Parts: sequence; C-alpha cells; structure tokens
Amino acid sequence: MPAQKIRATSKIFQPLKVGRITLPHRIVMAPLSRYRNSDDHVPLDMAVEYYSDRAAVPGTLIISEATAISQDDETDPNGPGIWSDKEIAQWKRIISAVHARGSYFIQQIWSLGRAGDAQFARSKGIKYASSSESPMEGSDITPEELTEEEIWAKIDGFVQAAKTAIAAGADGVELHGAHGYLIDQFTRESINKRTDKWGGSVENRARFAIEAVKAVAAAVGADRTAIRLSPWATFQGATSSDPQAQFLYMLREFKRLNLNLGYVHLVEATGDPVTWLHKKEDELGQHRAYRQNTLEYLLEEWDNWSPIIIAGGYTAENVFSAVDNLYSKWDVAVAFGRYFISNPDLVFRLQNGITLSPYKRDSFYTKKTPVGYIDYPVSEEFLDGSWT
Repeated sequence: MPAQKIRATSKIFQPLKVGRITLPHRIVMAPLSRYRNSDDHVPLDMAVEYYSDRAAVPGTLIISEATAISQDDETDPNGPGIWSDKEIAQWKRIISAVHARGSYFIQQIWSLGRAGDAQFARSKGIKYASSSESPMEGSDITPEELTEEEIWAKIDGFVQAAKTAIAAGADGVELHGAHGYLIDQFTRESINKRTDKWGGSVENRARFAIEAVKAVAAAVGADRTAIRLSPWATFQGATSSDPQAQFLYMLREFKRLNLNLGYVHLVEATGDPVTWLHKKEDELGQHRAYRQNTLEYLLEEWDNWSPIIIAGGYTAENVFSAVDNLYSKWDVAVAFGRYFISNPDLVFRLQNGITLSPYKRDSFYTKKTPVGYIDYPVSEEFLDGSWT
C-alpha cells in the first residue's frame, strides 16, 4: 500500500479521548529533560518558544519535561521545579502558549531520589534519600532511607505539585514512575531493600506508586492523572526479577481502586536509555524486531480501561505499523522524543510524508543555550501555510 494511503487511513490520525480532552491525532510529545532552566530552576524565556513551536499542529498533546515537586526535590542542577512563584509564573506562560496553538499540556512531575546530584543536594541543605540505603552504581555516597513520615511527605509533594500544575492551566499531570527515579526506586527490588510495608514484596514495593497516584487522583481527578512506567528498563540500576508480576499488580490495583486514569504511559524495552545510549541508531529497529520483552501483557490486562501512550524510539518508518498492526486492539497513542526535538512540525511531517530532520544528540542537555533547542526549523511545506 502506498505510504500516502497508509497515512490517510491510519489510526494515528483518528481521534482519541484522553481524560477530559479529545485528541484529533495520536502523536504525543514525550517528556524531555533539556536543562534550559535558570540556576533557580525557573524555565527560561526560550522555553515558551520551544513548547509553543512543538504545539503548532492543533490538538497535539505536549508532555512537559520532568519537573521537581518541591524545593526539597530540586536536586538536579538546572532542572525545573513547580513550587516557587517564579517557577509557577513561567509554567503558566508556557501552558498558555501551548493552548494558544490549540494544543494540550500535561505536566510531568517527579522526585529524583538517589538519582539526584548528591553533592548538589547537600550544598542546598537537602536530604539525599531514597527508598533504601542503596547507592547508585559507581557512587561512594549512600542515600538515606526515607522514614514513614518522609514517605507521606513525598506523596503530599506530588499532590501539591499536581494541584499547582492544574491551577496553572495544565490539562493533566503525569507522575514519573519510570527509569529509576524515586517512584521506581520503591518499585524495584534491586533498589528497595525495605522490610516494612513499603518493601519486601510485589505488593509492598508497588505501594508508593499506588498511594501517590491515589492521592493525586483524589486531588485533581483520576481523568487528569497519569503515570509513566518502564517495566523492562534497567537504567540507573532499577530492575525487577519479575517485571510482569510487578507491573501487572500495579495496573490491577489501579483498576480495583476504580482509578480511571487519563492514560498510562509505557516505555518499551527499546526505550530503555541503557539501550539507546549504547546502541547505534540503525540497530534499534533490528532490536525491536525480536520483541522478547513485550508490553502486550500489560495492554491485555489494562484492556482499554483508558488509553495507553507507548514510547520506544519510534520513527516515521515504524510508527504506523505499531499503531495499526501491533497495538491495533488497543486505544494507543505514540510518544516521540528525539525527533520532536529536531522537528517542531513533527505531526505535520508524519501526516504528509515529509522527511524528518536529524537530531543532534550532543546538544540535548547543554544547559541554558538556545542551540539545539529553538534553532531547528520547520519544513518549507509547513511554512507556506496552505494546510491550515
């Protein structure tokens, strides 16, 4: 079938209800840490342009970079927060700019736990802590174990950040429960060595994530609450001996608790940063073909309870097959990360078969510079405006 016809008939360009909004297409901008924030964790003015540019095709769902839930969670130099007046004011500007383009905005919120910069945290008088006294590989600094009181304070931090984001205009929030950050540090037995009710079993290791999602959903609505999970990832030493049991339990609990979440965001095995940081780009597609570590068991269990966003190094060449074939039984959208960086008009390009611009990895995380951030052009076809 000709590529143009595939695009015209693909589910990717069919509507999808996500919480309280209805998307006209299913291409989502993934959360992307970019470090274009001030030393005080305030998004720089250029961030307004960056997010607005990528919201240019109306109806695009934009997920923000991971944002610290409180002052005590700002343990990543030049990472953003959403608690101070200046931070909140700038997120309001960003969200308004996205809405002005007719698109939607989800605030991803996190606590880094042991994945934060220990020295930076200590320089600010912040406790460097995790689920257990389990140091990062290669680090000689051991995090302190969070107490029961501190655990509930973290959960309250997620609640307060969610309420702040919604008050700032966000259409929803996504808890970052993936890739070895604090929520995942509780979920994974490689890190969580607790023997109390917050560790020691599948059920107890899932407790932190479930309680955080419950609390946020109670505060802002389940349909404006989402969580990102990476069952097969090994990044930052976060692993499970039986990911299927661990993450099936979590999804079953969300359903048992009648948490009809806005969506669940799942990262495929090929989206593990360990994979794409150490494999050549042309190997990723081949790696995907084997699919030993599938997400399908989770989609079967979730059974269209609400939509699933899938992430995993997708390209213009494989995304249509994923949505229309591999995941055709389910209500899915696909999150693009790296190609959304280099293609502000990504949705338009995919819809019209326009070649994607390559990205420059060496500028992904260069702090406080517009280079590699707001200097990628849109296509000439997009500029001529005939499509609007």
